[in-house]
Amino acid sequence: MDISLTTEAWTVEKRDWLGSRDGTEFTRTITLHLASFTANVHYPNGFIPSGIVIAKITSGTGTGLYGPYAGSTSEAQTVTITGTPTGGTFTLTWDGQTSGAIAYNATASAVQTALEAMSNINPGDVSVSGGPGPGTPYVVAFAGRYVGDNVPQMTASGASLTGGSSPAVGVTTTTAGGSGSSNGLEIPDGFLFNSTHVRSTRNLGAPLHWRGVIRTSKLPAGNGLDANARDVLGAKFRFEA
Repeated sequence: MDISLTTEAWTVEKRDWLGSRDGTEFTRTITLHLASFTANVHYPNGFIPSGIVIAKITSGTGTGLYGPYAGSTSEAQTVTITGTPTGGTFTLTWDGQTSGAIAYNATASAVQTALEAMSNINPGDVSVSGGPGPGTPYVVAFAGRYVGDNVPQMTASGASLTGGSSPAVGVTTTTAGGSGSSNGLEIPDGFLFNSTHVRSTRNLGAPLHWRGVIRTSKLPAGNGLDANARDVLGAKFRFEA
């Protein structure tokens, strides 16, 4: 007979992040791949909290099981004018579309306006900082429809720049968009409905909340709901403060 002391951990379920009953009657049963979760990050007190964003593993170890959404970073590209031009214009081309002429010493807002005039970039899809040229580079941050995406890199033409010494325009990707994960964890699927006690390394069954209303201010710390997740999950969830 084993009479050694054992302890059991408990937690009070906290679901004030739910904004309505919609979807709570129809949660999906999934299996969590515990190796994808990190102690002291995803379950700091021994429990994976309800309300964290969950994604399905589509390749590699744990295929078909679920882990924590890996998050996504929006892309930023830097436009640099070299050769110290004293006049003229340049253009930027992105995903097959070319901007109108942009003055060599344009402000960041002027560059943003030129990009937003392209047929594949709407107002709010990019935010430009830096400038004015040619002394200070421009930083183009992708947002709106392209938030969290790994987008094509722009190209530039400085053929119409004048003065200086062989003026030119170059573009570099300073922050790559997308996620470092490529096994499905970069695509959010829903929210963990029940807090889950991690007792061992065995995979665990759990319910997935896949539609409804979410109170974002009530979600647990480290919930993973970034701009990309809001965009992807927006077809199934309504988000409130």
